[in-house]
Amino acid sequence: MDEKAPETAEIFDEEYEAIVYDLDGTLVYLNVDWNAVASDVLAVYRDEGVEPPSTELWTLLGRASAYDVRDRVEEAIAAHEREGARTSQRLALADELRSVSDSMPVAVCSLNCEAACEIALETHALREHVDVIVGRDTVDTYKPDPKPLLTAIDRLGGSPATTLFVGDSERDATTADRASVSFRWVDRS
Repeated sequence: MDEKAPETAEIFDEEYEAIVYDLDGTLVYLNVDWNAVASDVLAVYRDEGVEPPSTELWTLLGRASAYDVRDRVEEAIAAHEREGARTSQRLALADELRSVSDSMPVAVCSLNCEAACEIALETHALREHVDVIVGRDTVDTYKPDPKPLLTAIDRLGGSPATTLFVGDSERDATTADRASVSFRWVDRS
């Protein structure tokens, strides 16, 4: 399932009934300083008098509930993402999304918060071409857990067997594999 990206035309020649895109690094680049985000999240832990369990951002988020700081950690991350979405850079695949949406249902499944996805899609005039958005905070788990991707597919009225997930990271590839969904890497050429 985990293949290098084919030429764009090949994606559309496949027999898919729906397509799900990752957001950041796939359709747009969010203008986010992830080191600053991690620093702000570490500050949330310290402000609460809690020794951070890690310095890695996604571990800090994953462990936040155990320390009763989940809401504050989530908001610290989301604030950066929302601002980064407003100043994001549109990527080439965004143009292709517009044409794909004429022939099949389209979703975005992202590790970013849902509001940042909405802002980025609106900023780049893509929102009207996306039927469903599932962000990190839409369901109770986030990628690489398969639930967000499966939720997006279900909300599109599709099935994993006939959906393509397009992304740019190992996390995306792992998510697709765990959901038994075909995956294609973003073509960086």
